Amino acid sequence: MNESSPIRTETARAYEPGPSEAPVRTRRRFRPIRWLVLLAILAGLGAVAHRWYDARSQKGAEQAAGPTGGRHGGRRGGSDMPQAVGIAPITTDDMPVVLQGLGTVTPLATVTVKSQISGYLTEIKFREGQMVKAGDPLVQIDSRPYEALLAQYQGQLARDQALLQNSKLDLQRYQTLNRQDSISKQNVDTQGALVKQNEGTVAADQALVDQQKLNIAYTRITSPVDGRVGLRQVDQGNYISAASTAIVVVTQLHPISVVFTLPEDDVARVMRRVRAGASLTVKAYDRGDSHEIATGKLDTVDNQIDTTTGTVKLRALFDNGDEELFPNQFVNARLTVETLHDATLVPNGGILQGSPGAYVYLMDGDDKVVVRPIKTGETDGTRTVVLSGLKPGDRVVTDGTDRLKDGAKVRVTEGAQAATGQDKATQAAGPQAPAADAAKETPSEGAPQQGQRPEGGRKRHRQQGQ
Repeated sequence: MNESSPIRTETARAYEPGPSEAPVRTRRRFRPIRWLVLLAILAGLGAVAHRWYDARSQKGAEQAAGPTGGRHGGRRGGSDMPQAVGIAPITTDDMPVVLQGLGTVTPLATVTVKSQISGYLTEIKFREGQMVKAGDPLVQIDSRPYEALLAQYQGQLARDQALLQNSKLDLQRYQTLNRQDSISKQNVDTQGALVKQNEGTVAADQALVDQQKLNIAYTRITSPVDGRVGLRQVDQGNYISAASTAIVVVTQLHPISVVFTLPEDDVARVMRRVRAGASLTVKAYDRGDSHEIATGKLDTVDNQIDTTTGTVKLRALFDNGDEELFPNQFVNARLTVETLHDATLVPNGGILQGSPGAYVYLMDGDDKVVVRPIKTGETDGTRTVVLSGLKPGDRVVTDGTDRLKDGAKVRVTEGAQAATGQDKATQAAGPQAPAADAAKETPSEGAPQQGQRPEGGRKRHRQQGQ
């Protein structure tokens, strides 16, 4: 058959693979190789970038170390630099021993005024929020029904008094006739009993009269105590029921008391001072415990401890002349039990805590610090009494303690030197934040030993080097 025959040509075309089959197989065969090549290129680029970043970081650390780093390199030279610190001297002063508890302003008298009789309220004689004295009129109730009853009982009393007088005269006549044997003894006794009966009737009438006079007095309601009246609870013209309708509340403000609680462990110390006849001062602070509201005296201690809370209640009295204390106000009470004279004091910012206990960084000369364990006592939130370990005149580090170690080189900054001559409260308030950070970082490791740096200081140093 001729090779150029159209039949052969069509048959050959029928058995030839399609134009898209061979390329499809090729792409499927070489696709994994493409991805491997691409990943290798990316890995190479990442390695180059990492080396460039490390070289740049090391160069920056060397530049930060400066000429003081010497031939030891950036990191080693930075760790040998003297640490800038702030210091404060150990002083002696009086330290008050203060016990603090939560309290509530409680009036000595809070009276809800109610009527003792029923009737219509005809007049209100007070102004809401007014200061009143004991006996000042507050409201007036309609007294006319009680005045009418009083007149009725007074008439009945007059009638019964006349009957009593007449029976007494008859008794005298009967007694005279009995002595003359002109009347029997029975008639005399009967008349005597009638006299006693009339006397009882007159007494009952008198009681009714007195009762109505008292009711009329009750129609004029007065203040029972000195104090301040609140918002009225009923308006003029309303009918008031006896002993059920509240009219107004009168609260005594001068003096006023604060009832606060203390832990049962402090009861013995307070009672020793109370039995000794000491007058203990109590200061009331606001809810934020930052502003002193008033100063008073401890009045009494409760007679039992609350077993559910383990606390005891105490009452302090305040003059409250400026009315800074308001009834039911929440306050922080501070009771001054005693005062320690010539106590050795250290700022709280210089005290650190570790597993051995409290310690400080003590200045050894002008450019070196050593670790000194101490024993602490009372504190006022700014300063703490040192019982042992320090003496007046010593200098302790109050700022920059988180990067120190035993025997470290330091340099005292000029700002820290100036701070030592400032007010003691200002002096100790500044370094409290660094001291708190150091206390959080080192409690499990204890005081740092020779050649050992606190973990928090190493972390901060690495961050600065980077």
